[in-house]
Order: sequence, then structure tokens, then C-alpha cells
Amino acid sequence: MDPKPAPTGPRAARKRQAVIRAARELFLREGFGVGMDAIAAEAGVSKVTVYNHFGSKEALFTAVVAGALDEPLQGDADGPDLSRLADAEDLRAALTEAGRAWARAVRADEEGRALRTLVTTELHRFPDLGRAWRAHGPAGHHPAVADALRALADRGRLAIPDLEVAVLQLYSLLVFPQMVFEQYGTELTEELSERLVVDGVEMFLRRYAP
Repeated sequence: MDPKPAPTGPRAARKRQAVIRAARELFLREGFGVGMDAIAAEAGVSKVTVYNHFGSKEALFTAVVAGALDEPLQGDADGPDLSRLADAEDLRAALTEAGRAWARAVRADEEGRALRTLVTTELHRFPDLGRAWRAHGPAGHHPAVADALRALADRGRLAIPDLEVAVLQLYSLLVFPQMVFEQYGTELTEELSERLVVDGVEMFLRRYAP
């Protein structure tokens, strides 16, 4: 039987965000073992509402972590707005500036770092979590990046035959080094980060030039 569609509409969206905020706080405080009853109570909704939106705790956790990965890309005053790339007059300059802001935001995001650490520490205790994470796919984990690249391809500014591979390649070139270094208790220098971003953008655009 197909899963029941998640509720839609403004009221449902507000409840979904309340559940994600509550789950994020409790996962960080108590780990993946926290109960769905506690998450529902923290969000001010019923447990049925939580399951209607997410279906399982694994799916909820995946939504929380995916949201954290995309958080630096929300286009606030300090972060990049990838949704504007398709309209940029100079795509190389715009993507380079977005990459700089993205790298800075990732390095400053302590909660996002804690969530990524939580994923790695909980996988061995909860195998279903790993399966849910893999099933979500790269585009699902990084929707803001996927949407931006899709828009660039639709406009003919890039030629992207495999969106999932392109999403992972852009992450790998621009921000994965920042994440890997920090997980080992160190960080990239500003100068090295700058070189990685500039060269990473050049490599990506050369690969996907139309």
C-alpha cells in the first residue's frame, strides 16, 4: 500500500516546522533514542500529527539533518542565496561568491556540526537510520543545491546529465573539505579555503559548461 500523502497547506507547514525544530533540539540533547511522544509534546502537536507528516522517526531525523545541511543556503544577510544563480550575469563570479559565503557559514555552524556528528555516532545503534538516510538520496539531502543546479540546467547555462552526481560534486569541491577538517579538530586556513573555492568553481563550471 502506498504511504499516505503528508498534509499540505499553510497550517500543515507551520506544524511541520514546529516538529522539525522540536526534534532537532531533542535529538541534539538526547540522541536518536528520544521518543516520538516527547518530540510531539515539545512541538505542541499530537503524535499522530508527527507520523502524518514524517511516517517514521528515521524519516524525521533525515528531515532534521537535511534541513541543517541546507540552512547555510537560505539567503540571509550573511549566507549565499543559490536560488539567484540562474539569473546572474556572471555565473562564475556569482558561484564563487556564493561558495565563499557557503564555506564561512559551514565553518560557523556549530549546531550543524553537532548534528553531523550525531549521525555518525547513532548509525551503529540504529541501522534503520542509515537505510533511511541512503534512501533519501543526494538531491533529497541537499534540496537547495539541487534546485539551483536544476534551474541552471533548465535555463541552458549548465549541461547536467546526472543531477545527483552534480550535487555531490559541488558539495565535495566547495564545502566537504571544511566539514572533514573540522571533524578532526582542526580547520582550513582562510587562504586555503579561498583557493579551494576558486579552483572548485572553475573545475565545476568546466565540467558542466553547455
